[in-house]
Amino acid sequence: MKTNDEPLDRLLQEWRVTPPLPPRFGEQVWKRIERAEVPAVSIGEAVRAWVAMAFARPAFAFAYVTVLLMIGLTLGAVQASQRTARWEQHLEARYVQSVDPYQRGP
Repeated sequence: MKTNDEPLDRLLQEWRVTPPLPPRFGEQVWKRIERAEVPAVSIGEAVRAWVAMAFARPAFAFAYVTVLLMIGLTLGAVQASQRTARWEQHLEARYVQSVDPYQRGP
């Protein structure tokens, strides 16, 4: 539908609404920009990022797994040795008591 209101059309095209900015608008914008540029990183996030970056290299991941495996095997062998020593003492005491029931074990 075509109307013949050219002056009104021109006036409507030129009309612009410029609402006033809220108080301290510029300051709030700069604060948001600063917060976005410097993200707060916790220690846990930093460690997680470092581990992810380190394990991205296969050589480091292999060395890490190998060291953990060796530590686990060593601790297992030490614990097994201690248990075996305790069992040997216990069996030794039981043998002595079986040979001489009046003998007290250690």
